[in-house]
Amino acid sequence: MRSPVFCIRLSIACGAAVSMLSGCATAGGPGPTDQVVVAADGEDANASADSPQAVVPPPADTAGSASAHKGTASVPAGLPGVGPQTSASIPEESRQVVLVTGNGVNSSESTVVLYDRTASGWQAGSVWKAHNALKGWTEDHHLDDLRSPIGVFELTDAGGLLPDPGSRLPYSRSDAFTIGGTGFAGESLAGSFDYVVAINYNRKAGTSPLDWTRPLGAERGGGIWLHVDHGGPTHACVSLEKAHMKALLLALDPGRRPVIVMGDAGSLAR
Repeated sequence: MRSPVFCIRLSIACGAAVSMLSGCATAGGPGPTDQVVVAADGEDANASADSPQAVVPPPADTAGSASAHKGTASVPAGLPGVGPQTSASIPEESRQVVLVTGNGVNSSESTVVLYDRTASGWQAGSVWKAHNALKGWTEDHHLDDLRSPIGVFELTDAGGLLPDPGSRLPYSRSDAFTIGGTGFAGESLAGSFDYVVAINYNRKAGTSPLDWTRPLGAERGGGIWLHVDHGGPTHACVSLEKAHMKALLLALDPGRRPVIVMGDAGSLAR
């Protein structure tokens, strides 16, 4: 979801009073996107962090912002639906890609596939249905615009309300991932942050998904995460069914430098 419900304004008691995240909060509830408390700037109706690491096309370098990934000719062809411009932003050393393909630029529904890079190209894993931000996608994400950022972003940190299921990514278990309220469709947001993976858009890598640091500034949103689906659109995050989030957590390997490639089908095809 775009601003945290995948970023519903959630009231997460996380440090100082209530810091809304910009990535994962949905109407009336806390979330990792622009409305998650003190930790993630979720803008989703759920929970997510909004920190650009390498937007497609990559944004101009900004002091304190994550470096945009430079394309390399060695990136193997064959990532379905991903064109040369998007492929050029995938780091050469990345061996895992979480590909999130939106149904349309203004759609809140998408499909997620985990790919592993092999000597012969990209090998697909399971195909999962997902939700993204209420209003779809954007290449110029801002706090509370209710659109998910298009781009290629690193995946380095995870966490959640539930105990670590065996994640190889650093996992931060905290009661601050508790969320209540309802989403855009009136659905309960409870449990949305049971498992989360921070999307490195406008965030500091190597910290808990709840970290509030926004290198590009608060106006660019934050707290954009992959998190448990609550049955409706997010503020800016991407949400998967609980079993699929757990499976993703178990599959992601920091040694393979995983990234998420996300956007509507038309944008990713460039």
